[in-house]
Amino acid sequence: MKYQKRNKAVVLLADGTIFHGKVVGNREGTAFGEVCFNTGMTGYQEIFTDPSYFGQLMVATNAHIGNYGTEESEIESDGIKISGLICKNFSYNYSRPSADLSLEDFLNKNNLLAVSDIDTRALVSYIRDNGAMNAVISTDVDNIEGLKAKLKDIPEMNGLELASKVSTKEPYFVGDENSDIKIAALDLGIKKNILRNLAKRGAYIKVFPYNSTFEDLSAFNPNGYFLSNGPGDPEPLTSAQEVAREIIKRDLPVFGICLGHQVIALANGISTYKMHNGHRGINHPVKNLITGKGEITSQNHGFAVNREEVEAHPDLEVTHVHLNDNTLAGLRMKNKNCFSVQYHPEASPGPNDANYLFDQFIENIKK
Repeated sequence: MKYQKRNKAVVLLADGTIFHGKVVGNREGTAFGEVCFNTGMTGYQEIFTDPSYFGQLMVATNAHIGNYGTEESEIESDGIKISGLICKNFSYNYSRPSADLSLEDFLNKNNLLAVSDIDTRALVSYIRDNGAMNAVISTDVDNIEGLKAKLKDIPEMNGLELASKVSTKEPYFVGDENSDIKIAALDLGIKKNILRNLAKRGAYIKVFPYNSTFEDLSAFNPNGYFLSNGPGDPEPLTSAQEVAREIIKRDLPVFGICLGHQVIALANGISTYKMHNGHRGINHPVKNLITGKGEITSQNHGFAVNREEVEAHPDLEVTHVHLNDNTLAGLRMKNKNCFSVQYHPEASPGPNDANYLFDQFIENIKK
């Protein structure tokens, strides 16, 4: 790559902490969001296009980002969903023969601001100690006070409803329309690979907007219901919680992932809470308490379900536990055809340890 001078850039945290770097490409701009980090060594394209990351500035912990370019088939939604990218070394060149674009071209195509040459080890360490918080990345390095003033107006993630920002506007279909297995999926920020996994198992899926009612979903005459992943705080999603309550009341097969898992918990009167810095990575260890087996999982969430309340609930059972911090990673209802997990079985980050959950859902429907 021919050397070119790049503009200075800053990462400014809500508490006033500043990290200095350079902007990726010959660009200028400013982006706001909650700063968070993902520990995955690969899968940056899937991360950037995951709707669950909407409204967040992503810190990549891998030292090199962009070295294998981007490929159309690895996009998890209709485009980039993160607010901005923060990294150490940005690779302008890529070596994968099957790639469609360089990461720089992909970011430019999606008009995303990225900052490199940041001491990401120091930044991640700071977030671990002080918790996730709002931040701004900008090339306006001589206007720190102005950036601080604007940053104060950015709403906190706690209490923020974001599913409406990423959900489909109109229903659409995926899979074989002649299938005997019909699933109504509530789109709170659904990933494409979830739909692929359901369709691969012979299901015909109708995907509904986030604010659809139970009557809307049931008019499809589905055999089962799915509540998807998505961004933001689950508590404001009262409509989705009501859908979950109606499904559970009728003892219809339902499966929830990530935000959908939290919605199912709230529908049962279980509280959720904002985590200190969340779980985001592709090597999170989970124990299945039913089988006793361990699973290496992909995770992406900043909120969690209250484990103690689930353990005290007469109709709920803890099925999975995160082995790093003992937080709740899965639950099921003892008296209903309902289960959910906090992690992403569709992501298959090398191991396919959690694929069985889709098989389990299909089996529940067939029963």
